Amino acid sequence: MTVEAPPKGTHALDLEGLPPTRYPRRRRRLVTARRFWAITIMTVVLASAVSLGFGRQEVVNAGGWPLVQRFFAAALNPVLTADFLRLTWDAALTTIAYASVGTALSVGFGVVFGVLVSQTWWGLDSGGRGRWWSRGGWLGARGLLGLPRGVHEVVWGLFLVSILGLDPLVGVLAIGIPFGAVTAKVFSELLDEASGRGFRALRASGTGRVKAFAYALGPEAFPDLLSYSFYRFECAVRAAAILGLIGAGGLGYQISLSFYSLNYEEVWTLIYALIIISGLVDLWSTLLRRPNRNRFKVRPHGECGSGPSMERDRFVNLSLVGFMLLVGVSAGHLGMQVSNLWAPRTRNLLSDIGAQAFPPDFSAATLSSLWGLSLETLAMATVAIAISTCLSVGMAFLAARTVGDSRGRQGPTAVTLALGSRAGLLFCRAIPPPVWALLVLFVFLPGPLPGALALGLYNFGILGRLMAEVVENLDSRPVEALQAQGAVGARSFLYGVLPLTLPRFGGFSLYRWEVTMREVVVVGVVGAGGLGRLLSAQLNAFDYRGLVSTLLALVALTLFADVVGSSVRRAIR
Repeated sequence: MTVEAPPKGTHALDLEGLPPTRYPRRRRRLVTARRFWAITIMTVVLASAVSLGFGRQEVVNAGGWPLVQRFFAAALNPVLTADFLRLTWDAALTTIAYASVGTALSVGFGVVFGVLVSQTWWGLDSGGRGRWWSRGGWLGARGLLGLPRGVHEVVWGLFLVSILGLDPLVGVLAIGIPFGAVTAKVFSELLDEASGRGFRALRASGTGRVKAFAYALGPEAFPDLLSYSFYRFECAVRAAAILGLIGAGGLGYQISLSFYSLNYEEVWTLIYALIIISGLVDLWSTLLRRPNRNRFKVRPHGECGSGPSMERDRFVNLSLVGFMLLVGVSAGHLGMQVSNLWAPRTRNLLSDIGAQAFPPDFSAATLSSLWGLSLETLAMATVAIAISTCLSVGMAFLAARTVGDSRGRQGPTAVTLALGSRAGLLFCRAIPPPVWALLVLFVFLPGPLPGALALGLYNFGILGRLMAEVVENLDSRPVEALQAQGAVGARSFLYGVLPLTLPRFGGFSLYRWEVTMREVVVVGVVGAGGLGRLLSAQLNAFDYRGLVSTLLALVALTLFADVVGSSVRRAIR
C-alpha cells in the first residue's frame, strides 16, 4: 500500500491545522500555559481565602444559629391566607412583568449593537485582523459596551431611582441596559462564529451589509440567538427579584419587608412563589435550548424560488408568540410612562448629577480605598466561584438526566437523585444573593467573608445547572467505545467522561467568575463588603464624584476579569 505524498510546497496538516514540525512546539506551549494557570489559580484562591478570614475563629458568631434554625423551620409553615396569597400573586406578576419587558429591551439592544460590534460587520477575520480603521472601529464599539456591561443592574437601579423615583421604568431600564450590553457581546460572538458563506456571497454580488446580515447571517445564527435570548429571560427573573430588594417592587420587595420584620413564614411563601416562577422559566428555556431536537430546518430555496427560508417547529413558533404577548400584557400591567424619560424634571436631575459627578474624585485617599476594596472584591468573587465550582462538579453528575447504565437507562434511585439535585439547585439560585447574605450574616460577623459565602451558594445553583446540561449533552460515543473494549465503571468515567466535561466545567466557572465580579455589589449593599458597600454609602451621601470613581474601578475589574478569563479559556480549550 502506497501513501500519496503531499503536493510540492505544502505541508501535511494535523488536527490542529499546524505543520508536524511545529505541532510539538505548540503542544509544549499549551501544556506550559495550563500548568501556569493551574498554579496561579490555586495560589490566588488560597490567598483570597486567607485574606477573607477563613480559618479564623473571630469571624464566626455562634449565637446566630438559633435564628438560622428558626428561619428554615418556618419553611414548613408558610402563610397561606387568602390576603397574603393575593399579595404574593400581585408581586409575582410584577416580577414577571419586569423580567419580560426588560428582556425584550435587552434583546432589541443586543440585536442592534450585536451587529455593530461583530468582527464580520467591520470586515475583520476570526483573529481580529484587518484594516487599521476597521480594527479601531471594532475596538471602539466594544469599548463602548464596557461601561453598561461592567455595572451591575442593582447599581443601575439605585442610580435610576435617584432620578426617576419609584417609577416602573427603573426596573425595566435597570435590567435592559446591562443585560442589553451583555446580550450584544454574546450576539456578536454568535454572529462571528456562523459560517458566513451566504453573507460573503451576497456581499460579493454587491448587496449592502445590512441586507446581507438580514438575509444570510441572521437566519443562520437565529437558533443560537433565540436560545440565548430565552436564557437571558431566565436570568432577568432573578434580576427582577434582586431589584425588588432596593424598592422596585415585586417578590424581592415583599421578601425584604417580611425578612426585616422577622416574619419568616411570609418570606417562605414568597420564596416558594419565586421558585415556581424560576422553575417554569427554567423549563421553558431548557426545552428551547435542547440540542437533540431539530427545531430548525433551513431550505435552500423557498416557495417559487424565492430564496433561502427557514422552517421552525410549532413549539418555537408558540414560544415566540407567547413571549411577545407576555411582553405586551406586562407593559400594560406595569403602567409605564415612557415620556418620563425626557420630562423636564428628569433632564434637570441628570444635569445636576452630571455637574456634581465630574471631575471624579481621584485623591490619594480615594485611590487607596478603591485599591483595597477592589482587591477585596476580587477575593470575594474568587472564593465564591471556588466554593460553587467544587460543589457543582459533583452535583452535576447527580442532576444530569442522562446518567444511567450503558444504554442510558435510569433506575428509580438515579431518577430520585436527579430530581432532588435539580430541586436543590433551583432553590439555591432562586433565593436572591442579598437574602443569602443576610442569612449568612446571622452566623458570621459583618465583612467580606459572608458575602463570598452567599455568592458561593447562589452560584452553586447556577453552575450546577449549567454543568448538568454539559453532562446531558455529552457525546456518548467515547464512553461506548471504552465499554466495548472492556472498560466499565470508574475507568469509563475517568477516561471517557471527565476529559470531555472538565474543560467545559472550567469555562463555565470562568464565565461565572466574571459575572460574580459585578454581583459582589449586590451583597455589598447589605453590608457584606467589597466595592458595593462603598458604592451604597456614596449613593446615600450623594457623593457623585466618589461614585464615578467607584464605578470606574468596577469597570476596570470587569475588563480585567474578561482578559484573564479569555486567556485561561484559551489554555484549557
